[in-house]
Amino acid sequence: MSLFSRRSVQGPTAAELIPPRPAQRAGGVTVTNETALRHSAVWACLRLRANLISTMPVDVYRRVGEMKVEVPKPPVLVNPGGERVGMMEWLYSTQFDLDRAGNAFGLITARDGLGLPARIDLVPVADVTVLMRKGVLKYRIAGVEFEAREVWHERQYTMAGLHVGLSPIAYAAWSIGEYLSIQQFALDWFGNGAVPSAHLKNTGKTITPGDAEETKRRFKASTANQDVFVTGNDWEYSMIQADAAGADWIEAKRYSVGDIARFFDCPGDLIDAAAGGSMTYANITQRNLQLLVMHLGPAVIRREDALSGLTSRPRFVKLNTDALLRMDPQTRAAMLRTQIESRQLAPSEARELEDRQPFTDSQLAEFDRLFGTQNPAPTAGASAPTGATT
Repeated sequence: MSLFSRRSVQGPTAAELIPPRPAQRAGGVTVTNETALRHSAVWACLRLRANLISTMPVDVYRRVGEMKVEVPKPPVLVNPGGERVGMMEWLYSTQFDLDRAGNAFGLITARDGLGLPARIDLVPVADVTVLMRKGVLKYRIAGVEFEAREVWHERQYTMAGLHVGLSPIAYAAWSIGEYLSIQQFALDWFGNGAVPSAHLKNTGKTITPGDAEETKRRFKASTANQDVFVTGNDWEYSMIQADAAGADWIEAKRYSVGDIARFFDCPGDLIDAAAGGSMTYANITQRNLQLLVMHLGPAVIRREDALSGLTSRPRFVKLNTDALLRMDPQTRAAMLRTQIESRQLAPSEARELEDRQPFTDSQLAEFDRLFGTQNPAPTAGASAPTGATT
């Protein structure tokens, strides 16, 4: 028997003992971009990915020979939605739409002197219809048609021949709908009075509907005021417990969380989903590195490519993923020391990474007094001097 099928109850007094359930079937939940957010795992996946990507610093570079040199960001990469919408909020909103609908849309309301977008006002995905007529791409936004050059359209999860990205929520509708149906079914069954809280049974005779109503009225009147309800030896009172199928509902909900994590490319352990196996990491940096490489990396690269279209060539945009790979103090100190000792990083550069000013002459003199002078780095082919003071 299906979990969501109505049970048949035998006996002449069923109509009086069990009230009818709501007319709408619990399995009839409609899954949309909005209703899917009622699933805690959907919300957690979207929030985690949007939080991480939107807080990565946005840098603009141009290539000079073999070097990449940072250049000032254009205004559209500082306040892309005008003075009231900064880059962090804009990135969060677009990443949220990309991850749930596969598309993000905005109206280009201003352009700079080079004809590049200078302002992009985001619009709800639900208001947009993508049209292809005789090979010409157009957009209908809130009932108004726009040319393709007037619309910022960023896509994710694309397929050949399609002009829109695939929606994870659309493909995960069965899994999401199962979870939402279980929630609705439980609310209807236990919360809306569909199941009586107790059963008062006469063991001596079959009572008529009128007698049943009168007994119920007397019982409720007595117990409501914490009074004593007096009966003979022909009445039994028992509390109705939750059906054993409740355990199946919980198990189905638990399975749904891991299923959703796979649809949204989000590690289950990061959204508190039950894991079938165990994964061990030496430190948090390794965990974040695995998250970046296996899950967020492709999305970051796609976003960099799309945002580079807002700058004049040969400039390009990079999202600083180092913000995700922040290390604990001990690991970071060990890394900086290794880079300094291997001559990959100067001490002044290391201090700059730690937001500290370069050493002053008095500080260097203090180091010399405490630890002695250090020898310069040996040149290639030269042997290190002996008897050095360290």
